[in-house]
Amino acid sequence: MSHEQPQPTSLTEPMAVVEAPGNPPRYKHRTDKPVRYFSIVDKESGAVLGYVWAGDEDDAAAYEYCVSGGARAANEGGFWFSRLRSAKARGLLPSQALAELAADQDTEGKGRPLPGSLAEAPNADVVKALAKAN
Repeated sequence: MSHEQPQPTSLTEPMAVVEAPGNPPRYKHRTDKPVRYFSIVDKESGAVLGYVWAGDEDDAAAYEYCVSGGARAANEGGFWFSRLRSAKARGLLPSQALAELAADQDTEGKGRPLPGSLAEAPNADVVKALAKAN
């Protein structure tokens, strides 16, 4: 006789994220298609805080924080996600938003784009793995 309680289905099945009507437009946060990305570095120390990536094929873009950057890197995400939402609201393609953000060195956040860091990856998971490794 087992004392294990069966898990409710809601805890074992993947959750579906559904945008509520009236929310601001957003890029998708996942893609398995090619993406371009750049590094975000701390304005003071120059340490890599994370990466902003984008891919037009799936209308996707996001910020991935570096685990080694701790709370500072994670908190920086709010600033970059806000800028991505603004770009989406203005009708920019993800690649256009990426180019705009990468060119802006006068940011209000704790980090700034690292000049010359624009690179390509086969998909967003590669960028996510890079952020976890750093």
